[in-house]
Amino acid sequence: MTSPCPLCRVVDEDILYATDLYRVIAVNDPAWPGFCRVILNKHVAEMSDLSIDERSALMQAVYAVEAALRGALVPSKINLASLGNVVPHVHWHIIPRWENDSHFPDPIWANAKRDWLTKPSFDRTAIIQHLTQTLTQ
Repeated sequence: MTSPCPLCRVVDEDILYATDLYRVIAVNDPAWPGFCRVILNKHVAEMSDLSIDERSALMQAVYAVEAALRGALVPSKINLASLGNVVPHVHWHIIPRWENDSHFPDPIWANAKRDWLTKPSFDRTAIIQHLTQTLTQ
């Protein structure tokens, strides 16, 4: 039986790094360069349901992805979000942001405020390689 939870199923993901506890993926969304997720590998809805060691390991991964993205893309800001309102499965969004992006300073899920006329151009393959190398060190 397959799980109805889209985060429990590993389908068509660019996995940058994985452990028994979590996996780090590059989100395939051309609108948001560098967007990554850290996804818990078991179906748990809340961070407080994890042991302290699991929480710590998961957050260390979030911080490592944030640092790698800052080094690779030099965004104005990194947004960290753990919502779970639509999919109640622990996961973190790590989203590079630029002051002139279409939604800034609002979240990427809000309505756009403007066109993103000077969107930076990045080589997705190079970003993935950089993140993978950084996370495996």
